[in-house]
Amino acid sequence: MNKKALITGITGQDGSYLAEFLLDKGYDVHGIVRRVALEDPEHRLFRIRHLLDKINLHSGSLESYASIFNIVDRVKPDECYHLAAQSFVSYSFEDEFSTFNTNVNGTLHVLSALRERAPRCKFYFAGSSEMFGLVKQTPQTENTPFHPRSPYGISKVAGFYITRNYHEAYNIFACNGILFNHESPRRGFEFVTRKISVGIAKIKLGLEKKLRLGNLKAKRDWGYAKDFVEAMWLMLQQDKPEDYVIATNETHSVREFVELAFEYAGLNYKDYVVVDDEFYRPAEVNLLIGDYSKAKSSLGWEPKVKFKQLVEMMVDADIEYFKNRK
Repeated sequence: MNKKALITGITGQDGSYLAEFLLDKGYDVHGIVRRVALEDPEHRLFRIRHLLDKINLHSGSLESYASIFNIVDRVKPDECYHLAAQSFVSYSFEDEFSTFNTNVNGTLHVLSALRERAPRCKFYFAGSSEMFGLVKQTPQTENTPFHPRSPYGISKVAGFYITRNYHEAYNIFACNGILFNHESPRRGFEFVTRKISVGIAKIKLGLEKKLRLGNLKAKRDWGYAKDFVEAMWLMLQQDKPEDYVIATNETHSVREFVELAFEYAGLNYKDYVVVDDEFYRPAEVNLLIGDYSKAKSSLGWEPKVKFKQLVEMMVDADIEYFKNRK
C-alpha cells in the first residue's frame, strides 16, 4: 500500500511543491483546504490546479478542532506536514489575534487529533527563522536561543514548543524544521521577493513606473522552496524525530536582491525604486543567516539552487506571467 500524507497549507507555495514531490514518490496525497477554496478553485487553488485529479482535498479549518479531528480520523495518515499558517509577518502586526488563533491553536488541533486517531503518524511542523528575531548568534543553528520580534515569530515559537512537548509527553514522532526564507515563482504576491519580481515585470512591460519598498538593508538567507520541501520529507524518514535548520549559509540584503533582479532585467533599480516608511516593520529583524550543517550531515541535504539562479528564475517567471496577461 502507498504511504498516505496529509498536508495542511497544500494550496500555498510549499504545499504545492511538497504535493508534487510526494506524488513523485508514490504517496497517496491528502490536503486540507477551506470550503471557500473548493467553491472558488480558479483563484484559490491555482498553485495545485494541475494536481487536482491526483490528490484528495478535504474541507476543514485549522480553527475548528472537530473538522481537523474528522479529517485525521478518515485519512489516518502515515505522515502529516503542518505547513498552514498566517505567514505574512507584516500582517501579523495588524491582526495578531487571528495570527495566534490560526498558528498556535491550529498546531494544537492537528497534533491532538493525530494523538487520538493516528498516533503512529509522523508529524512535521513548519518553523521559521523569524523565531530567532533579534539574533543572539550568527549564523543561527538549532541551539540558537529564540527572540522573536513579531506576532508571527512568537506564534511559531509556540508551535515549535507544542510540537516538542507532544514528542516528549506522548512519544509521538514530531519534529520541527526551522526554515529560513525560501522563495519561488509561486511565492505570495505580498512577500518582498515576489513584490520585487512582479514590480520589475510590470515596469518592463510598461504597466508600472515605480516600485515601493521598505527596509533595503534587511539581510536574509534566501533559498529555493522546491529544495526546502525535500528537507521536510527527509526529516520524516529518520528513525527518530529531531529539529533541523534548513538554510543556505548565505545572507543577502534586500538591496542586493533588488540590484541583481533589476540588472538581470536590463534596468537600473535607482530609476524605479522608492523607499517608503509605510513598509517598515514596527520591530525589524535585520540579519538572518542559517547554518544547515546538521541537515547536511544527518539528512544528506544541501540546497541546489543558488541565490542568483533564484532571482533570475523569479524575474523570468513574472515577466512571462504578465506578458501573457496583457
